[in-house]
Amino acid sequence: MRHHIIEDTPLGPLTIVLDGDAVSALYMTEHRHAPGPETFGPPADSDDPLVLRVVGQLDEYFAGVRREFDLPLAARGTEFQSTVWKALQEIPYGATVTYGQLAQQIGAPRASRAVGLANGRNPISIIVPCHRVIGASGDLTGYGGGIERKRALLALERGEAASA
Repeated sequence: MRHHIIEDTPLGPLTIVLDGDAVSALYMTEHRHAPGPETFGPPADSDDPLVLRVVGQLDEYFAGVRREFDLPLAARGTEFQSTVWKALQEIPYGATVTYGQLAQQIGAPRASRAVGLANGRNPISIIVPCHRVIGASGDLTGYGGGIERKRALLALERGEAASA
């Protein structure tokens, strides 16, 4: 059963969508590709074990303690999108890669634009770290939650002070 909870974080409210026993989405306020809230299901119980686990790991991440998430994930997408989202999870904490480098990593060196589109459709922000992908010039490019949030996440991971 699909259900959700809205959690306050340093980046503002995050909507965490759970599908059965897995996280299927994590959206920020004004997230570019978020579906309508009617798709999130009813509110989850705040004492649900998965809710507690997700919220606890996000709290640890924002406190600078957690570098990797250990949560069951169930993102829905095409085979190509799923391949890109899996590769995103291999980018080390605090590191960045370009869209071209990510395309190389998945064995599709000419698909940097398609990688960018799949990256932009990542439904599980932060946990699946699409914020770690940057433009070829090193510029911070598109982010579903907004460039300021992307900048704040990268600063957090580099141990720098920043605000969203």
